[in-house]
Amino acid sequence: MSITTADPTALARDLLRCPSVTPAEGGALSLIEGVLKAAGFEVHRVTFAEPGTAPVENLYARIGEQSPHLAFAGHTDVVPPGEQAKWTHPPFAGEIADGTLYGRGAVDMKGAIACALAATFDHLAARGGKPKGSISFLITGDEEGIAVNGTVKLIKWAAERGETFDHCILGEPSNASMIGDTIKIGRRGSLNGTLVVTGKQGHVAYPERADNPVRGLVTLMSALMTAALDHGSAQFDASNLEFTSIDIGNTVVNLIPGEARARFNIRFNDCHSQTSLKVLVEKRAADAAAGHIRWHIEWEPSNADSFVTKPGPFVDLVSAAIKEVTAKEPKLSTTGGTSDARFIKNYCPVLEFGLVGQTMHQVDERTAIADLTTLTAVYRKVLDRYFA
Repeated sequence: MSITTADPTALARDLLRCPSVTPAEGGALSLIEGVLKAAGFEVHRVTFAEPGTAPVENLYARIGEQSPHLAFAGHTDVVPPGEQAKWTHPPFAGEIADGTLYGRGAVDMKGAIACALAATFDHLAARGGKPKGSISFLITGDEEGIAVNGTVKLIKWAAERGETFDHCILGEPSNASMIGDTIKIGRRGSLNGTLVVTGKQGHVAYPERADNPVRGLVTLMSALMTAALDHGSAQFDASNLEFTSIDIGNTVVNLIPGEARARFNIRFNDCHSQTSLKVLVEKRAADAAAGHIRWHIEWEPSNADSFVTKPGPFVDLVSAAIKEVTAKEPKLSTTGGTSDARFIKNYCPVLEFGLVGQTMHQVDERTAIADLTTLTAVYRKVLDRYFA
């Protein structure tokens, strides 16, 4: 592909036609490798694996040898489409209808990758094919999965090769309703646990001979849900603990169970570390138990800490580029779930700016062609300003 004829719609359409459901590569990385090599990038395909997980293919590409070094990051893996008969347009056909591109991954986030590629090719074409610093792409196939063989290992691999990054833009669908309304400058952390209360099994007609753990579970759940974990911070909303399931495993109605379990998730801000949060939750549970309830919490491993890229020159540069293209002043947000930015932030400041996320993970996931054009223009302005 000639870098002078980069078309984000064509790139996005071709990427959508690659059935890259996690952890399958589906042809998406091969497509990206081809267009990047044609533009003069040095491209590496790297596969990571570990016991108990599926191997995942990743891609790292760079053009230029000097600083400043701006990286575009993203993922080509997508969630399953579900029942395909419910789709108006097949999820892996990349069909266009009434100015809209349909397909799994259209906004999350093959569309943004296509825009970053197109903007980069346009920027390079205007400068004789050479950047004034370095541009790279960090693309994984493991973001929608367990995220252990993707960006976290890819960026570490790159750093161990001597790669240094000055700044990064991750193309997650950050915008709420229209291109330009939101930049994600951080994310809350995520921590999972299971509250376990142990009782004594027995017949319901003889409660004095048993110890119903459901009573204790309700008491502890109420205590953990009642008090606020914090009241937010300068850049973050308040942390929240939400119980998501109660599991007793009792199939009969005349048996008091011996154990009751409740799973929960905490989305936490920069008021806490994982360690301090565990201490706080366990203290509240212990206080509520008052020595009368046998309980413990089974914590799950987590690689999702909170982080924030504080306002400064890079945030200002991206905001100015967005405003120049869209005439909108983007909101700086830390809302939403986790993303691979949590790994990138250990190596350089990272922002998230992509398409409108209203249809991500839904049937008929889609993006307006006009949004692809606008996002490409924003990325091009960022590149022009960054390497001015």
